[in-house]
Amino acid sequence: MALTSTQHDATILIVDDAPENLVLMSNLLKDLYHLKVANSGAKALALINSSTELPDLILLDIMMPGLSGYDVASALQGDERTAAIPIIFLTAMASTDDETRGFELGAVDYITKPISPPITLARIDTHLKLKAAADFLRDKNDYLEQEVARRTREVTAIQDVTIHAMASLAETRDNETGNHIRRTQNYVKLLAEHLQEHPRFSHFLTDQNIQLLFKSAPLHDIGKVGIPDRILLKPGRYTPEEFEIMKSHTRLGRDAIQHAEDQLGVDVDFLRFAKEIAYGHQEKWDGSGYPEGLVGDAIPISARLMAVADVYDALVSRRVYKMPVTHEDAVAHINKGRGTHFDPDICDAFLACQARFQTIAAQYVDTDADLAKETEALQFIADEP
Repeated sequence: MALTSTQHDATILIVDDAPENLVLMSNLLKDLYHLKVANSGAKALALINSSTELPDLILLDIMMPGLSGYDVASALQGDERTAAIPIIFLTAMASTDDETRGFELGAVDYITKPISPPITLARIDTHLKLKAAADFLRDKNDYLEQEVARRTREVTAIQDVTIHAMASLAETRDNETGNHIRRTQNYVKLLAEHLQEHPRFSHFLTDQNIQLLFKSAPLHDIGKVGIPDRILLKPGRYTPEEFEIMKSHTRLGRDAIQHAEDQLGVDVDFLRFAKEIAYGHQEKWDGSGYPEGLVGDAIPISARLMAVADVYDALVSRRVYKMPVTHEDAVAHINKGRGTHFDPDICDAFLACQARFQTIAAQYVDTDADLAKETEALQFIADEP
């Protein structure tokens, strides 16, 4: 972007009720600028309002019948479309009060009649250059703001694609479905929004963090990609040895995300919550969970939210190896775990939002096609030697 020459390219509007003044100013400026003229304030405003191309500068007489120059200036300054047009008053009114009022109305200069042609030309040229510089900076700022917005959208899209790609990778090996991912992330968001004003959580549950939690939730079971199929897809109960292996998915998930972060060489906010959720969503409020056996507030808030979302979805979802429990039974189960499995306040938030949980579950219900994938996976395990 480069500044253009002010001469010949600029358009100046001359507003004066005296024909001789219009002729004088037109003769002075016609070889240097594109000119428009109006012999009254009303005609000047009508000309501007009907034009798609605005003048670059206005030379405005003050004492005119009907609308005065002050009235015209006030109208132009009050309109966002015309507020940036520089106005130079041309008038025989030369008192300090007159000049002060003109500047208060947004004029950039004040030239008294009879005019001095060299001074008038110099002032016009100066203010056109200033306007060109201001327009350049405004256009540059607009461009930069648009570029920042575009790149922010790109970064956000990359984050979303990365998360969904990683989550889909886990989904291909798990007996859960893609709808499980969508349901649980919406459950987490619902709980977080409900608790946003709660004194225990308000410092953490900012709008930005809630958005990051929503994005990160799909990675809660990413570590299952490291669990052998014979265990991951087993429809019955695990042996103690199998369960120990299954429990390692929390560490595997956290470490996989950490490895990705290490490769980038920087800490990434949206992955921080993903690590917390992957590693801690099997912890229990009373310390009986895994992998660390953390107690109470030592468990990250993100993981506590995920724990409620994950258990509810596991209960109400249909699988090829189990039937779902009713919503009411799932609510009773989670309420029973208040203060043992679940953070009491998060449990209370769930109870308050339970009807909306049920709505989300219905919106993203698993279809027969979704469950057919599980059947194929389980058959694969049955056919293994």
